[in-house]
Amino acid sequence: MIIIKSQQEIEAMKPSGRLSAKVLRMLGDLVRPGISTHELNKFAEEMIRLEGGKPAFLGYNGYPASICVSINDQIVHGIPSRDVFLKDGDIVSIDVGVIVDGWVGDNAATFAVGQVSPELSLLLDVTEASLYNGIAAALVGGNIGDIGFAVQQTAEAYGFGVVYQYVGHGIGRSMHEDPSVPNYGRRGFGPKLREGMVIAIEPMINIGSGDTTGPFADGWTVFTLDGKPSAHFEHTVAITADGPLIITAE
Repeated sequence: MIIIKSQQEIEAMKPSGRLSAKVLRMLGDLVRPGISTHELNKFAEEMIRLEGGKPAFLGYNGYPASICVSINDQIVHGIPSRDVFLKDGDIVSIDVGVIVDGWVGDNAATFAVGQVSPELSLLLDVTEASLYNGIAAALVGGNIGDIGFAVQQTAEAYGFGVVYQYVGHGIGRSMHEDPSVPNYGRRGFGPKLREGMVIAIEPMINIGSGDTTGPFADGWTVFTLDGKPSAHFEHTVAITADGPLIITAE
């Protein structure tokens, strides 16, 4: 069931959105060769709690950390570790979820670590562009398929692969609500976009194919099947009469 939010409820979601955006930006500033993913997680949890929020991911279905940190061929759900350090030339996706007053804000971005190859730089630019093109298609009276179509067209124009198995989602007082928001689709298909819907749009785009593998031993981390790098960007977005409203904005 799709839960429609009132204008007041959308306003009530903004503090969690702002905080999750702030923490993600600050984590991006910390990304550098030599830092451990554990250090990033520790900083995120401390900042979230200092600002009066709670980490939305910690304990969610048993997830053991406050953020997801996915490096290179890891698509999503990478678990921070004391033993994993970022290296020059890596790309790293960081996903941050925050709860404030019972409402969830969820956003992600992929960052270059030091100097990366032109191909990786293009992957980051195109994946971020696919997110914003998807957001631009999130209009009252449209369809979920319009969003996926915009994302898919953007990524595939550059020969990149779209991940089909993992998708965006509705969001509100729960991390995952209806509807699913795929990063592929056809215009005019899927659930209607109605005023008051709040969704997380999150393209996961690969340099190679969109095929995935895992999770394996840790039960969480998802990898590209061909071992090629993947990027991930995400915003929480409200569907309003005035157009899409990005909740995860500072």
